[in-house]
Amino acid sequence: QVQLVESGGGLVQVGGSLRLSCAASGSIFPVNTMGWYRSAPGKQRELVARITNGGSTTYADSVKGRFTISRDNAKNTVFLQMNSLKAEDTGVYKCNVEEFVRPGVRREDWGQGTQVTVSS
Repeated sequence: QVQLVESGGGLVQVGGSLRLSCAASGSIFPVNTMGWYRSAPGKQRELVARITNGGSTTYADSVKGRFTISRDNAKNTVFLQMNSLKAEDTGVYKCNVEEFVRPGVRREDWGQGTQVTVSS
């Protein structure tokens, strides 16, 4: 199994920046996506951004132009650069890896999460 460890969360004022990191231990199947999800009180978990093994990215509309996801395949690490932070960005951010082993079969792993708090 793959283990994921996040870091980089913290407390920041509106308009500030944070960079989250997620390091994966163990080997990851070549066809995969790595992404960030967040949870806030009263809301279901939502996708923030994800990136494929080939570098294709997907962003939530609410973070486009402000957040950038990237990855270092050699180090099995995914990053999330968050700029121009807003209060509504507050939440627990969790790293996710989806490995597509074969059609209809996938393996999924989650990190423990890191808290991001944006104050007004």
